[in-house]
Amino acid sequence: MFFKQSELLDGLENTFIKNFIDSAEKNTHPKGYRLFKTGDAAEFFYILEKGRIRLCVGEQERTTYIVEHAGEAFGWSGLVGNETYTGTAECIEESTVMVFSKEFVSDVTESDPVNGMRFYRSLARMLGDRLKHSYNLDDEDAIYEGLIKDNPGATRHLNKLLKSLTMDRRKTMGY
Repeated sequence: MFFKQSELLDGLENTFIKNFIDSAEKNTHPKGYRLFKTGDAAEFFYILEKGRIRLCVGEQERTTYIVEHAGEAFGWSGLVGNETYTGTAECIEESTVMVFSKEFVSDVTESDPVNGMRFYRSLARMLGDRLKHSYNLDDEDAIYEGLIKDNPGATRHLNKLLKSLTMDRRKTMGY
């Protein structure tokens, strides 16, 4: 199954992965279908099984990333505490996605703090890689100067994610 190859699920225990996968709804959508748009309630999280999804932001809907590899995750806004999606996701060809309820993801990561921490670390790494890829930058200082400093939305997302990771670590460590 392609989930075994997903970076997001690397290092997680098999039981956790099975529970995670079993919770998903599998949907296939035609070219042009919008999974969500900026401002929609961020109730779901997605993993691509096959196809291609265009992620875009802003009023001009500038493409920031193309999700095209099986196992790639997107639609993570709700997982980091946002009420709404900060971008739009549109199928650029027929695409099959696994859809996860943000409540389920929250419940499963809280009930298993060790795997939950691993999951959020993988998510943070994936988001960092995607931000770096989106701006075609290789230098960490350039990422800060060109992205984080001038993008309060990205700063908010990363700060929420880091806060969540810190809180989860404290729970796991018994602080």
